[in-house]
Amino acid sequence: MHNRVRVSEPVLMALLLAAMGMPMMVFYAVGVLGPEILRTLQLPVAALGWLTTATFGVAAAASLVAGPLVSRIGVQRSLLALFVLVALSFCLIRLTPGFYGLLMALLVCGLAQALANPSTNQAIAHWADPGRKAFLVGLKQSGVQLSALLAGALMPLLAGWLSWQDAFLFWVPVLIVLVLLGARMIPRDQSSRSARPMSVMRPGRALILLALVQLGVGLALSSFMTYLGVFAEEMGVSPESAGLMVMLFGITGVLARTLLTPLARNWPDESLMLGVLILGACVALSVMRLTTPAHHLPLWSAVTGIGATLVATNAIAMSMLLHDPGFGEVPRASGWLSAGFFAGFALGPPGFGALVANWGFNTALWGLVACLLLALVAVMVLSEHRRCQVAQPPMN
Repeated sequence: MHNRVRVSEPVLMALLLAAMGMPMMVFYAVGVLGPEILRTLQLPVAALGWLTTATFGVAAAASLVAGPLVSRIGVQRSLLALFVLVALSFCLIRLTPGFYGLLMALLVCGLAQALANPSTNQAIAHWADPGRKAFLVGLKQSGVQLSALLAGALMPLLAGWLSWQDAFLFWVPVLIVLVLLGARMIPRDQSSRSARPMSVMRPGRALILLALVQLGVGLALSSFMTYLGVFAEEMGVSPESAGLMVMLFGITGVLARTLLTPLARNWPDESLMLGVLILGACVALSVMRLTTPAHHLPLWSAVTGIGATLVATNAIAMSMLLHDPGFGEVPRASGWLSAGFFAGFALGPPGFGALVANWGFNTALWGLVACLLLALVAVMVLSEHRRCQVAQPPMN
């Protein structure tokens, strides 16, 4: 048992939201500014997918060691390192123009993304009251959607006023303030240091299944968001309306993660909620196929539907880690779950981009539905596994 350290809940919530949101800002910004980035750098459409792949490929690989690292150095240092890495990434976007400069900046941001879930989950495990944990997990996961809201609202305006590179630089002072706030308000948690070597935890069956669910979710979610701006432009949606769509996605995602995570905690099996939400996302993607240049309502409906369903699954999965010791030690299990999620983010956009290039958006959307149906199979196997574990008589 670690010594109980009191941390102000408002300060904790602010840092958790920022730690989850700031590393993902670059992802949503690339989505909403995608057409302008492609024009400025004279890139093919598929380049957006490879940018996302580079970022989340690094995040997926680094996530496997991020959990042991957080256990070793503690939450405070992990959070400070995260904010410094994001600030460095945003500075690189401005200071190293061109495609390879942008790629290098995104690789650095991938390291920050790897730290986000292990450090924030460990912070909640250390400092949150037991009855508040599910709520705080949903709240901190909604920081990702808050970054989508901010990206949709501010990045097009900043890019029009300054440039798309300077739009990223705008956030660096905010990150410096977060570093100072974290250093002052979050104590060093000496008890989190481990004498064990920095080894990668071997995942159990339940954790593997949950990571496979997140792999499918990541595939669909990253493909949807990376190409949302391009699809919207193809359908005749204005850049301003595309920004509003990202804002709407952010708002519905915040509400879904904040409301559904505590609700799922009260279900007999939280994994059943994952299945319901994945089915809802399949419906939303099917509706998106009805979009035409003269009829944009299906696209607005799909953005709302994905935000209200698929986005919440990651928060619920992270909450499961905090409440079920069968998944393993929190920061290390968080690393594995993040690795699955980020691997989906890395693999999705290039595959989706290839489908779009060869068969068009409508066929590509069926590919995303297929990925989600495979994730649904993993949910069903996980639910049965957990049911058997509960029903198993204790060993004498």
